[in-house]
Amino acid sequence: MVKFFAGILLCMSFFSPVNAKEGENTARAKQTLDLVLKYYDAGHDHLFLETWPYKEDGKVTYLAGEDTVKGKRVAYLWPTSGLFSAVNALLKATGDREYSSLLESTVLPGLENYYDADRKPSCYQSYIKEAGMSDRFYDDNIWLGIDFLEAYELTHNAQFLSKSKEIWEFVISGWDDKAGGGIYWCEQKKKSKNTCSNAPAAVLALKLFHATNEKDYLLWGEKIYDWTKSTLQDPNDHLYFDNIKLNGEIDHRKYTYNSGQMLQAAVLLYNATQKEAFLADARAVAQSAIRYFTEDFETPNGEEIKLFKNTGNWFNAILMRGYCELYKVDKNPEYLNVFQNNVDHLWASLRSSNGLFSKDWKGEKEDQYKWLLDQVSLVEIWANLEELKNE
Repeated sequence: MVKFFAGILLCMSFFSPVNAKEGENTARAKQTLDLVLKYYDAGHDHLFLETWPYKEDGKVTYLAGEDTVKGKRVAYLWPTSGLFSAVNALLKATGDREYSSLLESTVLPGLENYYDADRKPSCYQSYIKEAGMSDRFYDDNIWLGIDFLEAYELTHNAQFLSKSKEIWEFVISGWDDKAGGGIYWCEQKKKSKNTCSNAPAAVLALKLFHATNEKDYLLWGEKIYDWTKSTLQDPNDHLYFDNIKLNGEIDHRKYTYNSGQMLQAAVLLYNATQKEAFLADARAVAQSAIRYFTEDFETPNGEEIKLFKNTGNWFNAILMRGYCELYKVDKNPEYLNVFQNNVDHLWASLRSSNGLFSKDWKGEKEDQYKWLLDQVSLVEIWANLEELKNE
């Protein structure tokens, strides 16, 4: 495992050749996905459970309002979309048709349970339509728009591109001039404009530009990026605050995924425009995020690493997307080695007896109920690390 001394990376061998038959990261990703398919299958309609074991009356806390779902529950849209991302990542890393088949047979039919064509623009609501109308989140749909676009690039199925464009129409309907611009978080509760609904919207727009060469997407991508940077960036460390309320009050909390998506958007803007200022933005965020979100840690095996603080498995997976994008430009493996060290530690020391993972990367607390999103986000991390070895 790579060690740090005085914050200096002494070994940069992460992208050395791996076993030609199957890389270690791929094996871990496959094994974890197999466990997800085993434990989280809800047993009907290609749906999945929010947690394992199943939690009676397991109300979630990440909605814009009270969780009012009654009766037998399945997962909300957010963790379900994480499965889409994970399968895409494995398909990209391996090229194995098993994963394109899994998309077609299970992931996409399951997602259709959340699709709301009654309210316009059409999009995906936060819970299954069978239970009635539920809130529609701009960020939930943005993640799916990115997933559909990734699936299009991997399979060349034009229906996936059409779906991503359709989602974009919903996303951009959330922009207005209040607070100087920006996209709301929730369609039904327009109280704040969040980094998590703007930074990935810029990413989606820029990826759509790359896929279609339609300049309007580039203009929107830069516009959303500029608003988010001017409104929600901390000028002291280049990282991003969580949201701004319509009265101008800023929520100063910082999460890995928010800065990670602005990092990715900056690199995509650099790729599209060749403006060095965007690459400078990306490098500033990349350097600061590692400092801010990690701490020195000695693993049970005696290795000194930079451990991500308890910021959430999925949040860290989204942060890593930004570093992956930056690596494709500068080929500097320093930051991705930090992620590799972290997930090596998780695999070696923090799997539960059934192979699932908790949120606490220090290993001080084990979750009684393992969240679906915590598992699939690690699948994405391992698969993306493996795929980048071939860059």
